[in-house]
Amino acid sequence: MSEIYYPHKELFENPAFKNMCEYEDLVKEFEKDYEGTWAKLANEKISWFAPFKKVLDESNAPFYKWFTEGKLNVAYQCIDRHLKDKKNKAAIIWEGDNGEKRIITYLELHREVNRFANLLKSLGVKKGDRVVIYMPMIPEAAFAMLACARIGAIHSVVFGGFSAEALKDRILDAEAKIVITADGAFRKGKPYMLKPVVDKALEGVDCVEKVVVVERNNEEIEWVEGRDVSYNDLIVNQDNECPFEIMDSEDPLFLLYTSGSTGKPKGVEHHQAGYILWAQLTMEWVFDIKNNDTFWCTADIGWITGHTYIVYGPLAAGATTLMFEGVLTYPDAGRAWKMIEEYKVNQFYTAPTAIRLLHKIGADEPKKYDLTSLRILGTVGEPIDPAAWKWYYDVVGNGRCSIVDTWWQTETGGHMISPLPAATPIKPGSATFPLPGIFAEIIDENGNKMPPNEKGLLCITKPWPSMIRTIWGDPERFVSSYFGTAKKDGKPVYFSGDGAIYDEDGYIWITGRVDDVINVSGHRLGTAEIEAAIQKHPHVAEVAVVGKPDEITGESIFAYIVLKSNENLGEDVELMKEINEIIAKEIGNIAKVKDFAFVPGLPKTRSGKIMRRILRAIAKGEEIKQDTSTLEDPSVVEKIIEIVKSCQI
Repeated sequence: MSEIYYPHKELFENPAFKNMCEYEDLVKEFEKDYEGTWAKLANEKISWFAPFKKVLDESNAPFYKWFTEGKLNVAYQCIDRHLKDKKNKAAIIWEGDNGEKRIITYLELHREVNRFANLLKSLGVKKGDRVVIYMPMIPEAAFAMLACARIGAIHSVVFGGFSAEALKDRILDAEAKIVITADGAFRKGKPYMLKPVVDKALEGVDCVEKVVVVERNNEEIEWVEGRDVSYNDLIVNQDNECPFEIMDSEDPLFLLYTSGSTGKPKGVEHHQAGYILWAQLTMEWVFDIKNNDTFWCTADIGWITGHTYIVYGPLAAGATTLMFEGVLTYPDAGRAWKMIEEYKVNQFYTAPTAIRLLHKIGADEPKKYDLTSLRILGTVGEPIDPAAWKWYYDVVGNGRCSIVDTWWQTETGGHMISPLPAATPIKPGSATFPLPGIFAEIIDENGNKMPPNEKGLLCITKPWPSMIRTIWGDPERFVSSYFGTAKKDGKPVYFSGDGAIYDEDGYIWITGRVDDVINVSGHRLGTAEIEAAIQKHPHVAEVAVVGKPDEITGESIFAYIVLKSNENLGEDVELMKEINEIIAKEIGNIAKVKDFAFVPGLPKTRSGKIMRRILRAIAKGEEIKQDTSTLEDPSVVEKIIEIVKSCQI
C-alpha cells in the first residue's frame, strides 16, 4: 500500500471540488445524463453567439461531433469577453532568457491580437487557411495563435527545436499558406537562429506564399524578396480593431503534429467548442484557478501542453499566464524558484524531467526562496517516480501544496486523469482517477475491465468534447491509430497507446507506452521517424530503436544498428556522431540517440517482425523471459547481449 497524502484544505477557498463526495456526485451525474451534463457545462462556460442544436452527434462514429450548429469564437472566449471587468489585468507576463520582462494586459492583448489578425488578412489569409507558426517562446507566438483563431485560420505550431526537414514535412502536409517565424531567440544567454531553418525548409515548397518574420534578436538574416515580410514593420500600420469570425463549433481550430508508429507525423485536428470548453474546465477543476492567480506552465507552445495550459486554458479562464523563454536551470539552479518568488506564482506546472534535473543540481535551492504563494504543483508528460514526487512535495511545496500528476495526450486536448487538488487523497506516482465526464478505463482488447495489479490497455470508452476529430488528410489512419485496438460492448473505443493498472483502491497507475513511441522529457517521438533518419547514413543496413529508462529524461533513446559491413560491431563513437548529426538535421536534437550498439542482426520473427520487447529488456539489463524459439535466428539475441555488455551501456 502506497503512502497517502491528503490535501491541505486551508489552502483552498471555494474550490471546484471540496471533497471526493462532490467528485463522485458529478461522476454519477454524467453516468445518469451524459449529454445533459455536458450541455449544462457548455452553456455555463462558453459565450455562444448561437446556441447548439445537438450535444453529441454519433452518427458517423468515431468521427464524433460536439455542440453541433453552435456558434462561437475562441479568441473572443479568451480575450474580448474579459474586457468588461479585466481589461487592466495582466493576461500574459513574459520573461526572456536574459531577464527581459513584459506585462501584457487583457486590453493590450486584445489590441495586439487584432493587429496581428489584420496583418494576416492583409496577406490574404482567410477562414480555413493553414498557418504554420515556428516561433520561440515570445509573446508574439501567442498573439499569432490567437490572431488565427480570431479570423478562422487554422494554425499549426511547430516546435522551434525541430529541424528544417521536420518543419518541411509539416508545412507540406498542412499545405500551409503562411509561415510565421522569428529571426531567432536566446537560450542560455546565447542567440540562436530560426529564420535560416525556415529558409531551408521552404526549398522546393510551392504552397507557402508569405513568411512573416518577427525580428526578436535583430541578427543579420537573408530576406527573400516577394516572400518574406517584417512583422515589426507591418504591425505598426495595422488597425487595433478586427472583427472576429463567427465559427461553427466543429470548425477546425488547430493542427498539431505528433509522432506516430510510422515515419510520417500525424496532424492531430482539434475543433473549436469542445476544445476550449475542456481547456477552461480543467483550469478550474485541476488547477483551482482563481481571479487573482498567476499560473506558470513551463512547456513550449510547440507542444499541446503549451497550447492548452499557456495560451488557451488560462486565458479562457481569465487568469494571468506566465510565459518563459529561457531554461529553468539558467543562469543557475535557482532561476525557477526566483521567478516563482518574484511573480507570486500560485500554480507551477512542469515535467518530471525538469523536476529530476532541478533536484539533481540544486536539491536545497528552493529553500532559499519564498515559495509560499504556491498552492498547486503540477506534473505533465510522463509518470513521475515517487522519489521525485517526494522532493517536489517536501521541498518545493514545503509539505503543503497539492501535487496534480496529470495524464493526457496531444489527442485528448486536455487532462483526462488527475487528482483534484482540494479533494483527492494522493498516492505518489499515481495519476489517481479520471476527471468527471471522462470514462477512462483499463480493459483488455474485448472490453473486460482488468482486475487490480494486472496490466491492461488504457482506453477512453465514451467520446468527450476535446477529443481529436481526425488526422489531417488521413481519416483512415485516424480510425486505425486510435480505434483499431480495443472494443467495449462490441464498439471500438479510443486506445491511448498506454498501458496501466488499477491498484486495490482503484487508483490508476500508468505503466508507459505499449506501442512504438518513446517518451523523452515528456515529448513523444515515434521510433519509425528516428529509424528512418538513422537509415539515411550510407553505412546503415537496418535499425531498431527502443526506449531506455533515464533518471533525468524519463526515457532515453537506445539504437541497435546493423551496418552494411560487420567490421564495426560494438561501439563506434565517431560513426554514432555522424548518425546523430543526421537525426538532428532530420528531426531535431531532442531525438538524438543516447545509447547505441552496432549489432550483427536484429531479433525477428519468421514473418520479419522485430521483437522490440527483447531489445527493450536488453537495454534495461533485464533477463530475457520471452520465448526466443519463434525467432528466425535465436542466436542473435545472445550476440546482442554480449555486445551490449562489452559496450558497458
